[in-house]
Amino acid sequence: MKVVFLCGGIGKRMLPITEDKFLLKFLGKTLLEHQIDLARGAGLDKFVIVANPGNVATIEALATGIDGIAIDLAMQEEPTGIAGALQSAAGLLDSAVLVVSANDVFDGSAYAALLDAAKGGAVSYVIGQEVAEYFPGGYLEVDRAGNLKHIVEKPGAGNEPSNLVNVLLHFHKDPEKLLRYIGIARTDRDDVYERALDGMARSGEKIGVVPYAGPWTPIKYPWHVLSVVRQLLHRSPAYVAPTAQVSDRAVLDGHVVIDENVKVFENAVIRGPVYIGRNSVIGNSCLVREYSHVGADCVVGFSTEVKGSYIGDGCWLHMDYVGDAVIGERCSFGANTVFANWRFDEKNVTVSVDGGMNTGRDKLGAIVGNDCRTGVNVSLMPGVRVGPNSIVGPQVCLTHDLEPDTMVFATREYRKMKNRLQRGSSSSAARMRALRGGGDT
Repeated sequence: MKVVFLCGGIGKRMLPITEDKFLLKFLGKTLLEHQIDLARGAGLDKFVIVANPGNVATIEALATGIDGIAIDLAMQEEPTGIAGALQSAAGLLDSAVLVVSANDVFDGSAYAALLDAAKGGAVSYVIGQEVAEYFPGGYLEVDRAGNLKHIVEKPGAGNEPSNLVNVLLHFHKDPEKLLRYIGIARTDRDDVYERALDGMARSGEKIGVVPYAGPWTPIKYPWHVLSVVRQLLHRSPAYVAPTAQVSDRAVLDGHVVIDENVKVFENAVIRGPVYIGRNSVIGNSCLVREYSHVGADCVVGFSTEVKGSYIGDGCWLHMDYVGDAVIGERCSFGANTVFANWRFDEKNVTVSVDGGMNTGRDKLGAIVGNDCRTGVNVSLMPGVRVGPNSIVGPQVCLTHDLEPDTMVFATREYRKMKNRLQRGSSSSAARMRALRGGGDT
């Protein structure tokens, strides 16, 4: 049996985060490495990774560094969806396969449930999870025996055939049959694979639907990264690397993961669940709060507070507040940069994706791409996006998205006049006596 990881697509909704979702780093490893580890924990060691021309070299370098498994690479030249990915890998699909989205994060119980169900007599098995509100994915209609009757991709809110959503962890005993149905599926939408499954079910092929109620985070938008941090932190044991240097006057409270060569200075407080990446520095009087992820080679400087945020590798901060933000790599933030995370009206934060999207989060800070900088006293309003390689100048309050490769500065006019104010020296002396307890205020 082979596990097919789908890594050939392009995430158009993630901007200003430009890294492939499965190559984002969490707890010191790429998401793809976490996915491989999870599959290995289920006893699987043969993999096919479908890449595209833009990421194949990175994936190949990553794959060669993993021992004890067999990995074949397939090339998907164009982003033609799941069906196109499987057609690209057709020559490698010579036995039963598990088809997995590398961008969907679930736990090992999903593998266990699917592999146990796969011992049955159906030709394919798919995972389904019940949802309480509309999710922009595939919906499953199931018969009384638990087999698939119908699947429809993104039906729109109010048009769902059920509350059961398709989770892209699928088992196919006969990949050749699946590819035949893909070849005859007809649609003008990006749902050829789903139409193929629907065609199989309508033709009498038995496709079992396996219920799953465990954690599941599909990464579709940048703020989903924060949910992945939460999920992976819960999965990882607390740990302080032996090479880490933590001051006796610092506080590590709760579930904390401290990687190699981290330095934590006096009066810093790290209140878990939190991850601090290798070689990073947490300065004096810093506060790093629950569900924060600080990448490798970062400096969280004096008196900075980080709350519930994802910070990529190589970032520098100093006397800042970072609330519920998503930050790329190699960013630098001047003193008193504030990531505002809460609206005055206390409604969910919206982000200007797809014409304006309700994130479902009442707290969300800015989303910042790679290689960005801010000057001193900058305010970034909730949900604004800062494009890669951009600069927000001193004193700017950024209320709208900033394009990539852009600099923005505040323009101010000053009024100058002669100083005609007179201040008596006796008032200062009186205040000082009062402070010292020697007189009335």
